[in-house]
Amino acid sequence: PGASEALARGAAAANAVLWYGMADDDEIERLAATGARMIEIIKPYADRDLIYKKIAHAGALGLLAVGIDIDHPFSDDGGVDVVDGFPMAPLRTAELEEIVKATKLPVILKGVLSRQDAEHGLGAGAKGLVLSHHNNRIEYAAPPLAMLPEIAQIAGDAPLFVDCEIQTGMDAFKALALGAKGVCIGRPLMTAIKEGGSDAVRDYLNSAADGLRKAMAYTGSADLNHIDPSVIRRF
Repeated sequence: PGASEALARGAAAANAVLWYGMADDDEIERLAATGARMIEIIKPYADRDLIYKKIAHAGALGLLAVGIDIDHPFSDDGGVDVVDGFPMAPLRTAELEEIVKATKLPVILKGVLSRQDAEHGLGAGAKGLVLSHHNNRIEYAAPPLAMLPEIAQIAGDAPLFVDCEIQTGMDAFKALALGAKGVCIGRPLMTAIKEGGSDAVRDYLNSAADGLRKAMAYTGSADLNHIDPSVIRRF
């Protein structure tokens, strides 16, 4: 709990949004109490009632949105995954539609990595997508950044976020140039917490923001909505 609260305080101090999941209600409440703007990521629990209970709890706390993790139902051997003692199960598109209808919060899908994922998710009413393979949980999967331009073509106004190996402001710049609305930084912040708690989280995020500003300045990008994708080259 101390580490998660340090993460939340650091994110709030850097004016970043905290994405957090796999926590009980008490921990989510403590994180929300830090003042961090927050999105709770909810796993595809086989017990569907648990999904709805978590969504209702997030709504009562006034979180920004909820995320539904769609790529985590299976274990490494292709069987049912069990996370913290809870069995998972894949969500059908019709179930996603019902989840979206059950809350006033925006529902964002995490684990999108193909045109089909995006089309089904947006068709079910998702308000945003996170391109992710959980840091190569799916071996040989295309990197999220490689899939971004194709998915951006069909996303319309739905915001796209990129996860996995985003560490610097330059990483963020590449994603934004290719059509993302934002990026998720995870593992580097775990190291930051160990080294210096919430202050180190804040400093890491501020440094990444500085790197993004530098990349924008050097490419003549006036603001986040006007980054020319032609500055990104493929080799």
